[in-house]
Amino acid sequence: MTGPTLPLDGTCRCGRVTLRATAAPYITSACHCRGCQRMTGGPYSLSALFASDALETGGETVIGGLHGPDQRHHHCAHCLSWVFTRLPALPEIVNVRAPMFDDLTWFHPYLETSTDEALPFAATGARRSFPGLPPPEDFPALMADYAAWVAQTGPA
Repeated sequence: MTGPTLPLDGTCRCGRVTLRATAAPYITSACHCRGCQRMTGGPYSLSALFASDALETGGETVIGGLHGPDQRHHHCAHCLSWVFTRLPALPEIVNVRAPMFDDLTWFHPYLETSTDEALPFAATGARRSFPGLPPPEDFPALMADYAAWVAQTGPA
């Protein structure tokens, strides 16, 4: 496992929404829930969790997917690619769909969630697996373990 070379740049499918991450992610993941399966058209969604102040975005997004008070799925207003998710209760973080980044050579999901909904063939090789979501109180230890895992081989 290697960390990303910064900054990480990316776009939605049509290029109208741009991303730039100026710091490494807190953690990387794959989510197997049915909602992510339906939104991606694949067996899981891949994401990287960043500090909000480490992510610069450009272009117009619209809210799609879940429209409730707990999550805001931001999609490109033109091509409707699912680009990132914000959690109003945690404004200091943003969860970016990792495939939006141009360079994914560094990416490997550290944890996978909702494995109780995983399709039988959908193996990710993630280091940690959870049948649902890990409890919020587990995240400091998970993020510390992720950082140690990445540091084993150093940045790309």
